[in-house]
Amino acid sequence: MSERMPFQATRGAERYDALGEIPVSLMLDDVRSMYNVGAFFRTADAAAIGHIFLCGITPLPSQPGVAKTALGAEGVVRWSHVAQPRDLLNELRAKGYQLVALETNAHAVDLFDWKPQFPVCVLFGNEVDGLKAELLSACDVCVRIPMLGFKHSLNVATAGGVVMYEMLRKYRNLVESAGGRYVNETGR
Repeated sequence: MSERMPFQATRGAERYDALGEIPVSLMLDDVRSMYNVGAFFRTADAAAIGHIFLCGITPLPSQPGVAKTALGAEGVVRWSHVAQPRDLLNELRAKGYQLVALETNAHAVDLFDWKPQFPVCVLFGNEVDGLKAELLSACDVCVRIPMLGFKHSLNVATAGGVVMYEMLRKYRNLVESAGGRYVNETGR
């Protein structure tokens, strides 16, 4: 058995060398658990996510449970606290972002079938209640993770990890198919 080594030192890393930070942001609205927020930061660092917006009662990185779970990622992933999430969504839309709600409803598109239009901001809501209606209605599309089990749900941070890595995969494929650099319709 070989020793563990950083992913960047493996041959598999070559497909990711040119990516840098991917054009994906996350909005966490009323995510109440410090540990869930910390897990979002840690996974966002690992998947090269661009920014995390913290809204409502979502704990800030200065809270001990966030730092305990993030293990330092809260210091390297860009983040901001947003008092008015609807205003932020309007700003992001004006900058060409596709606004995406992770929510299971009758109109949701399967995550694995969805074709994102980068840059993207994915919204995650409260662990029990999901996204507020006003934020959900501001989104361009609802995306769902297939749920085949009895509970039909995942922990929000686990769902975040699934989405972030699917975004990384889709962006990598898009960059590769564009010959190394993807530029969307807005010139980004």
